[in-house]
Amino acid sequence: MVRSMDVSKYDGIVCVSGDGVLVEVVNGLLEREDWRTALKLPIGMVPAGSGNGMIKSLLDPVGMSCSAASATVSIIRGLSPRSLDVATISQGTTKFFSVLMLAWGLVADIDIESEKFRWMGSARFDVYGLQRIVCLRQYNGRILFVPAPGFESCGQPTSDNVDKESSVSDKTPGYQGPDTNLEDLEWREIKGPFVSVWLHNVPWGAENTLAAPNAKFSDGFLDLIVMKDCPKLALLSLMTKLSDGTHVQSPYVSYLKVKVFVLEPGTRIDEEDKEGIIDSDGEVLARGRKSYKCDEKALMSYGKLQITVDQGLATLFSPE
Repeated sequence: MVRSMDVSKYDGIVCVSGDGVLVEVVNGLLEREDWRTALKLPIGMVPAGSGNGMIKSLLDPVGMSCSAASATVSIIRGLSPRSLDVATISQGTTKFFSVLMLAWGLVADIDIESEKFRWMGSARFDVYGLQRIVCLRQYNGRILFVPAPGFESCGQPTSDNVDKESSVSDKTPGYQGPDTNLEDLEWREIKGPFVSVWLHNVPWGAENTLAAPNAKFSDGFLDLIVMKDCPKLALLSLMTKLSDGTHVQSPYVSYLKVKVFVLEPGTRIDEEDKEGIIDSDGEVLARGRKSYKCDEKALMSYGKLQITVDQGLATLFSPE
C-alpha cells in the first residue's frame, strides 16, 4: 500500500503492530520513485507485537511506558520528528533495508526457531533461549568492518579487498543504498568460531532486551555485539543482564560501533554439514543447509552479506 499511496494527503503513517510492519513500511517507501519525499512522512508505532523494540527505544528515554496509550499520546503530540538511520543489506543485486537489527548465531537461532512456541507469547524467547544455551552451537565464519572513531583497535587489520556489491540499474526505481567507496576504508576483521554476532540500530531489541545501550537513532553507525566463546554458566548469567544492558560489560562480549560491515557466515563447528540462520528485524534473511525450515525460500542465500548505513534517512514520530 505504501508503495502507491499519495503521501501528500497524509501527515504520517501509524503502525499498530510489532517491529515487522514498521520494517515493511520503510522498505515500501524506499521502493518508490519519490522515496526522498516519501521518507519525510513521519512513521509512528503503537505496540501490538511480541518485540516492540523500536517504540520501546523511543519511549523509554522520556520515562514513558511501552504501552499503546503512551505511544498513541506521543504520536498525537508529535512534538519533534526524529531521524532514523537505515541500513542497506546487500547480496549481489538483492537488497533489504533494515531499521532494527541483524543477527547470526545464538540470537538469530532463538529469535527464529522459537516460533514453534509462539503460543507462549514473549516467554518463548526465554524458554527456547535456555534450551539453546544448554545445547550451545558455535559457527565458523568471519566478520569484516570499518570501525567508528574510538574503536580503531578492535579486531585485527586485514589487507583483503572488499568489493562493492553489484549495483542495480539506474533505471530501477527507488533507493539503492548509500554510495560508499569501500576501497579507501580501514578494514578490520574478527575470525570465528562465533557464538553470536548481533548488529543493532537502536538500543532496545524488545521490551525487555536492552541489546545495545549506547546505540543512537541517527549517528550513522551500527552497534556490533560479538561473542566468540563463553562458558554456559557465564552465558546464562549474561542472558539475565539483557534487561539492563550490562551484558556488554562482560569480558566475553566485544561491543563496538561500525560504519560498514561484512558477514561471511560458515558452518556449525560440531556438525559441519549444518549451517545457520541470518535474521534481520525479526524476519529470516537467509537459511543455511539443514537449518530450521531450510526448505522455505528466503530473500538471500546463506553467504557473504554487506551492510552499509545511511544516516538519518527515515523519519519517526518522537515523544521528545
